[in-house]
Amino acid sequence: MKPATPADPHATDPAFRTHDHSHCQGDALARAEDVAEQRGVRLTPVRRRALEILLEAHRAMGAYEVLERLAADGFGHQPPVAYRALDFLVENGLVHRIRRLNAFAACMHPGVAHAPVFLICRACDAVAETGGDAVRAALEQVATAQGFVIERANVEALGLCPACAGKDAGC
Repeated sequence: MKPATPADPHATDPAFRTHDHSHCQGDALARAEDVAEQRGVRLTPVRRRALEILLEAHRAMGAYEVLERLAADGFGHQPPVAYRALDFLVENGLVHRIRRLNAFAACMHPGVAHAPVFLICRACDAVAETGGDAVRAALEQVATAQGFVIERANVEALGLCPACAGKDAGC
């Protein structure tokens, strides 16, 4: 398999703009397959399908929503089916846990070391994964000034995506 080109984690995320989603989805899946191969782990049919489900739209999905889709595809109805697949995908950097929503979103930059900032639409749950270097540098500076050592930080900004902001703010 020819290695997929790593995505630039500083590039603008296509979640909030019109784009060729099948191309974006295919690229992310190819990069995920490369990451799994490089790490010597298996992207089993259920893991692959869970990732495909998350790649279908640039939005966060809860584990039970993923489970419903997996069950409809014949992968079983028990919660561990989804949770094991999602845990594997998170552990291997193929999916991000969106804590604010208690949900998951496909990583658009698998295989690339990055610490993204998530822009979450409160109306439609669209999630954009953006480069967060400037935000994280500012956070580190504030923490250092307080004598605080950051061990982990998830930066999630809640607001309205362009489509929902253009509507009655109720999407």
